[in-house]
Amino acid sequence: MNSSRLVGILLIVIGLVIGVVAAVWLFTNEGLEPSARILGLGIALLVIVAPLVGGGIYLTTMGKQESNQAAEAAKQRQLLNTVLSRGSVPIADVAIEMQIPQEKLRDMIYALVGLGVFSGYINWDKGVLYSSEASKLREMTKCPNCGGEITLAGKGVAKCRFCGTEFFLS
Repeated sequence: MNSSRLVGILLIVIGLVIGVVAAVWLFTNEGLEPSARILGLGIALLVIVAPLVGGGIYLTTMGKQESNQAAEAAKQRQLLNTVLSRGSVPIADVAIEMQIPQEKLRDMIYALVGLGVFSGYINWDKGVLYSSEASKLREMTKCPNCGGEITLAGKGVAKCRFCGTEFFLS
C-alpha cells in the first residue's frame, strides 16, 4: 500500500472518530439546549469531519491511481526487457507470459513507441515482435518479411504496404 492511500485512510478514520466523539459529547452534555446540540454537531461535521473525510477520500483515490500507473509501468518494463533480451519473441508467448490479452499488449507496444523507448517491428501475420536498432530501421527500404516497400504510417511507425508488418522507430 502506498503512502497516499495510507494517509487517506487515516484521515477518513480520524474524521469519523472526531465526528462520533463530538456527537457523543454534544448529546450527553446535560447543560446544552437541543438546538445548540444540533448546531454544534453541524459545525463539527462541516468544519472538521467533512474536510478530513473528503481529503482522505481524495488521497485514497489518488493513491489507487498511482498504484495502477506503477503496475502499468512495471508491465511495460517487463515487455521491453523481454523483447530487448530475446531480440524476437512470439506475441502470443509474451501475452501468456505477462498474463494480458494481445490487444493490451499491442497498446503497450504503441505506448512504448510513443515514449521513444522501443524500436523494432511487428509482423502481425506471423505474430512475432522484433527488436531492432533504430538506425538499422531507418536505413531499410524493403520489408525483411516480404521484400515490399516500407512507407511512413505515422509518428514513429513505418509499415509495409504489402504484408502489413509495422516498424517502430524511436
